[in-house]
Amino acid sequence: MQELSVKSKIIKSVYFSQDDGRLRICFKNGEERLFAGVPSSEVHAMTVAPSPGHYYLDRIRTRFRRLAA
Repeated sequence: MQELSVKSKIIKSVYFSQDDGRLRICFKNGEERLFAGVPSSEVHAMTVAPSPGHYYLDRIRTRFRRLAA
């Protein structure tokens, strides 16, 4: 997984694997989420969004399969 740069009030760091579409999001409150099957275009859109946290809530959390994390 490669760490991606993100500026967010709720997201501490983002890791993405282009090989299998796994996205790991680490939040500033200590929680982590791992998703599968996420296209690189969605990950890029989240990292450059005006509010990556809102993008995650609206476009990632509800659309992609969450794995145990």
